[in-house]
Amino acid sequence: MAEGNLEAPTRHPIAWRAPEYYDEGATFKEMERIFDICHGCRRCVSLCGAFPTLFDLVDEGTSGEVDAVEKKDYWKVVDQCYLCDLCYMTKCPYVPPHEWNVDFPHTMLRAKAIKFKQGGVDFGSRFLSSTDVHGQFAGIPIVTQAANAVNQTKPVRALMESTLHVDRNAWLPALATRKFRSAAPKSTEHPVQDGERSPGKVAVFATCYVNYNEPGIGLDLLKVLAHNEIPYLLVHKEKCCGMPKLELGDLDAVDESKRANIPVLVKYAQEGYAILSAVPSCTLMFKQEIPLMYPEDADVQAVKAAMWDPFEYFAARRRDGLLKTEFPQPLGKVSYQVPCHSRVQNIGRKTEELLKMVPGTSVHTNERCSGHAGTFGVKKPYHEVAMKIGKPLFKRMADHPDGGLPDYISSDCPLGGHHIDQGFDRNSLGAPRLEHPLSLLRIAYGLD
Repeated sequence: MAEGNLEAPTRHPIAWRAPEYYDEGATFKEMERIFDICHGCRRCVSLCGAFPTLFDLVDEGTSGEVDAVEKKDYWKVVDQCYLCDLCYMTKCPYVPPHEWNVDFPHTMLRAKAIKFKQGGVDFGSRFLSSTDVHGQFAGIPIVTQAANAVNQTKPVRALMESTLHVDRNAWLPALATRKFRSAAPKSTEHPVQDGERSPGKVAVFATCYVNYNEPGIGLDLLKVLAHNEIPYLLVHKEKCCGMPKLELGDLDAVDESKRANIPVLVKYAQEGYAILSAVPSCTLMFKQEIPLMYPEDADVQAVKAAMWDPFEYFAARRRDGLLKTEFPQPLGKVSYQVPCHSRVQNIGRKTEELLKMVPGTSVHTNERCSGHAGTFGVKKPYHEVAMKIGKPLFKRMADHPDGGLPDYISSDCPLGGHHIDQGFDRNSLGAPRLEHPLSLLRIAYGLD
């Protein structure tokens, strides 16, 4: 038997529609099998809270082995997993095609799905994951301004902590006074120039966060597309990608999102558009999780093939000789974090590649989790855990190799970027400017 894999990790389909998928006894049996392998290896101990929780349960048990851990305590491990996938993609030597077939995150997903079916997920978590619900108030000026002001007051944050379990000290995004989808300018009618590696026209999947909270990221993406004479349009209708619901184990809600999005997106895929999403978690849903839930659905697989990370797309355009590479504005020292859900896409360091092309720019790249992980990092039981997970990253980003603080801190994950920014403040590491990589690219191009 080989000790570990020498082959690239592969993924099995998620059998979420089979009745046995929700069999708690069978799931506990599989968790015990995997936990025993993890206990004997322990390579993942530094990644998140799930593995230290598991190993403490084992070490504090009567036998020092997994068989002494009570099954009810398995849920403590499940609750610490936020499905970043890094254990699977970067650490575990026993993932498929190894015969031990260890898939820790998708086993945790199965357990989360059972917990959700059993009514074990609180209202606050369900509400936080309903991005289309609370996002509907964005773009209404008086309502938005009032909500943003009230949500930052101590009494309201205390109320949110007691009712929604949102930690009163966690950073929360504001609602945009104007949604990205309504603010986005129409594309100039540039001719379509397909490259060997890249389609010459783009359909933008706005994402809930960019549309409702930080439209500037989307507008900067459009400015970069326009500067490079790439015609674009916004996907004419969209629903949340489903990642927040996946993290809860609400697979029926993921199915609802899939049934709303895929029929719309597949038309763009069939018409030869590159579909771009500026939030790595959203991109990953269409590249990995939804295709694994629907392996036989040809439309899902067509959308998967057409879905791009923005910097993956721009790097391909550069290789095709179709990207402008004159950058008049230097960026100075940049400390950049590669988000977990970017790493899992297996596209390489495409953001770093583009930013390093800017003259007068020194990019310090960090491949470590920020700890935010969707809604995990704002919840009362986990916010301080999230800050602890991110602390080594915060310190590394604050110490730029060229000396001192960076001029910019940046992450492709907008929520992760703000979590890092809060980590700088909480740890008194200084106050460099936070900008999304797409905004940095827009600045480097000298665009207003």
